[in-house]
Amino acid sequence: MNTPLADRLRPESLDDIVGQKELLAPGRPLRKIIESGNIPNLIFYGPSGVGKTTLASYIARITNRSFKKLNGTTASTADIKEIVSSLNTFEGINGVLLYLDEIQYLNKKQQQTLLEFIENGSITLIASTTENPYFYIYNAILSRSTVFEFRPVEPDEILKAIDRAIRVLSDEKGKEIDFSDEAKAHICSACGGDVRKSLNAVELCVLAGDEGEVIRVDEELAKSLTQRSGARYDRDGDSHYDVISAYQKSMRGSDVDAALFYLARLVEAGDLISACRRLVVCACEDVGLAYPQIIPIVKSCVDIAMQVGFPEARIPLADAVIMVCLAPKSNSGVNAISAAQEDVRKGLGQVVPRQLQNVHADGEERDVKGQHYLYPHSYPNHWIDQQYLPDDVRDHRYYELGDNKTEQAYKAYWDKIKNS
Repeated sequence: MNTPLADRLRPESLDDIVGQKELLAPGRPLRKIIESGNIPNLIFYGPSGVGKTTLASYIARITNRSFKKLNGTTASTADIKEIVSSLNTFEGINGVLLYLDEIQYLNKKQQQTLLEFIENGSITLIASTTENPYFYIYNAILSRSTVFEFRPVEPDEILKAIDRAIRVLSDEKGKEIDFSDEAKAHICSACGGDVRKSLNAVELCVLAGDEGEVIRVDEELAKSLTQRSGARYDRDGDSHYDVISAYQKSMRGSDVDAALFYLARLVEAGDLISACRRLVVCACEDVGLAYPQIIPIVKSCVDIAMQVGFPEARIPLADAVIMVCLAPKSNSGVNAISAAQEDVRKGLGQVVPRQLQNVHADGEERDVKGQHYLYPHSYPNHWIDQQYLPDDVRDHRYYELGDNKTEQAYKAYWDKIKNS
């Protein structure tokens, strides 16, 4: 079985690692820790293909400890106990460095099995995860580890890895490789900051372009082999929530271009449900009473999108996103219900005012008979002043009028009625 190109290009020094300069540049804390040789428990958090495994493997090579590797997707409790048992052998005399990839897939019991040995220093843990460690990793392990976040690699850094890969492939094949600058640029931008994916694309291009003494790779070939690889998106992972969060926040911030970009990512990922749900929420929460007519309009666009499906669904969704971005904004509605909920959660307002209760008959214990509800339609302008809130919250105000044209029109109307 051929070793993947990414593994054949493992770096010989920290300077060979592309990207993550905020962690690994000279003088940065993580680099200083590694260079000290005194490796603490580490957790590397970030998307796939950005150097977590590469750096962990490098650290393992420069340590004197026995190196063990497990993957959380396949590791069992027996595998963990086998590593623990090696501590009592000659192999584990200097301790064990355990590289645990995808630690989020270990259950709590499996993580707890490691805890005692991590705590006393017998095992040094270097774990990697693509999910937020503060949600997925047992707190006791988390508190004994230092978390470093890895980010997608910038295109100019990926280019360094591509050039090195081309040199290695040329040596392996004994042929010149004519890899066009346009092809390199496309791979750099199309692979979503994923170095591993970029290297796989390079290797595929070289294999597909190998027809003579010189292997030629042009932009057309690169595009055909990296066509849909740039959308970093996992419906169950952090990337999913990052995209839909950015989608809604861009609409809230009235940035049409950004909102359309994140909608395009949802469309390319085929995530119709998230695109529709966040759009309706934004219409109600962020436009709301500033332009209430937009709510049924957006609902209609969403209904059309759900009915026709992709690819046509992108059209009514784009129309609705643009309308939400350009509409005036008000969050007075969501603020009002949040304030009211806060009082309810405090246990306030348990007794509904007598005049609003669904009373059919008065008990003998009541000195004052009758409900005394005032029917507003029986009074001028269909309004009469009476108490609606319970006694303990009767003076609380939850709704604050927004400064937009629609809500100010409401204010002018009710100021005239209530002061007449």
